[in-house]
Parts: sequence; structure tokens; C-alpha cells
Amino acid sequence: MKDGESMRKIVLVGCGSVGTAYAYSLVNQGFVTELVLIDANKEKAEGEAMDLVHGMAFASTNMRVYAGDYSDCKDARIVVITAGANQKPGETRLQLVERNTRIMQSIIQNIKKSGFDGIIVLASNPVDVLSYVAYKESGLPASRVIGSGTTLDSARFRVLLGEYFEVDPHNVHAVIVGEHGDSQLPVFSQASVGVESFDNLLERRNNEKDKENLTKIFGSVRNAAYEIINRKGVTNFGIGMCLTRITKAILNNEHSILPVSCLLNGEYGQEDIYMSVPAVVTREGVKEVIELKLNDNEQELFNKSADILREIRVK
Repeated sequence: MKDGESMRKIVLVGCGSVGTAYAYSLVNQGFVTELVLIDANKEKAEGEAMDLVHGMAFASTNMRVYAGDYSDCKDARIVVITAGANQKPGETRLQLVERNTRIMQSIIQNIKKSGFDGIIVLASNPVDVLSYVAYKESGLPASRVIGSGTTLDSARFRVLLGEYFEVDPHNVHAVIVGEHGDSQLPVFSQASVGVESFDNLLERRNNEKDKENLTKIFGSVRNAAYEIINRKGVTNFGIGMCLTRITKAILNNEHSILPVSCLLNGEYGQEDIYMSVPAVVTREGVKEVIELKLNDNEQELFNKSADILREIRVK
């Protein structure tokens, strides 16, 4: 794999709502030197590239943006995949699995043919299952195949908790783990606001409504995608910004801890499965999986989430 300090070329596969939100976020943050757009509809990719380029006079840095093909993956640092069938109103992420597995297998084979040797980041749903598919198909080390996982769910969680406790969400340290979907779970046992644990915070507040309200907050997080899809048909801006955050952590070798979908090899009592857990993200991909000390109830829910993901994995 090429030197992470010098390589800032990104290839985006999929120019739908999520892909274009990600591309727009990249252009505005200005830490990438080259962005290649690939889509099954080549004219769509060309049009999106043209539109982004026309705003470059107002961007923070100069950046090459153009439509390309899979041969452009060869010297890319990261390939980001957002392609796939969209989640329809009332449809779960897991119901997408069969059709999106076939799509993912085809995409990965095309990427492999280019000689790509970088990091794959994907957000196509169901992301935990498709991350495993991409890992198996690509032949890359698991550390270099990363799903967006519960990055967005955890961001939603922090924002809503920040609103509830009336603090900056940057100071809320809380994570959603497991499936990026209906069986996800909040890790309240390890959450904190600033340097104060949730247990201490709740004891100090002594508000009998807190536990009930926190349960409602998690429900709002878990159902957020459905609520947004019911109103506007798709979720795109939040996940686009999350993909940008993951990209930045890789390119800048940040060693940031992010709740991404990655391969578990014994952590949390699980083997040979992609699930969303906190992990250290560097220029090499996932450097380390952080194994939180879950309480008994959280571990039970995590195991159930793993069982669900295994059950729907396409054989």
C-alpha cells in the first residue's frame, strides 16, 4: 500500500444521494487532492463532477474532480462505495441484503481488476453484512475494509443526549454498537458527559424521569432513518459527513476512535463477523478494535445482534 502521507486520491463508487452528499462534503472540507466519481450511469457521474467543479472557485483548496471508471482505482488511496439499492419506506436495511450483495460482489471484482491496493470504505446497506462481503471478495486484509457502521447512529445519539443534558455534543461520549440497524444497542454503561460517567450524572441529577427519557432517546436514534425516509425519501447528509470523517481519519493518520463496522476475531465473544464497534482508525485502516466492558444485558443484546446478522448473511 502506498504512503498515506502523499496519497490523497479518492474514488467514489455510486453517485446517488449518499455519494453526492459525501462528495460535496469532501469538496467543502478541502483535505483531498483528487476525487474520481464512478456510477453505473456515466452521464450522471459526469454531471455531478461538472457541478462540483463549477463551485471550486469558492472551495478552500484546489481539488481535481472528474468522472472516471474502475481503472482509476489502481492508484487511489481510498475507494468509497455508496452504490446499491435504496431503502424504501417501511423496508429494513436487512431486507436489502440479497440484491445489494450481488451488486457489491460485482463492484469489488471490478475494483480488484484495477490492481487497487488501498482501503475500502463502504456505506451501502446493510453495511455490516456488505462489509463482510467486500472483505471476502476483495482479498484485502480485514483492517483495510471498513464499513461506516454506527458512526451516524452514534452521532445522532450524542446530539440528542447533548440536547437533553444541555451540553455540547462534542462533550458527550456515548456509542451505539452492534448492527447498523434495528438490533443496535446503546452502551450506557460506558457513556460519559465530559469526564463524568452517566451513572454519576444521573445520580447527581436525581431526576426520576431520566431513565425513561434516555430510553426514548435511544428509540429516536434507532428509528431516525425511518423517520427521515418517510419525510424526504432518503438519508444522505448525515452519512455523507460521517464518510468524510472516516476518510479524514485515514488520510491524516489520526488514530481516531470511531464506531465503524470491522471484523471481529474474538472481541466481544464474536468470530468471523463484521459488526460496529469502536476502533482506532489510521492510515492503515483499522489498527485496533476497542473492546468495551459491556454489562450483562448489553452483552446479551450484542450477541442477539450478531445472531441476526449471521442469519441474514447470503451464503
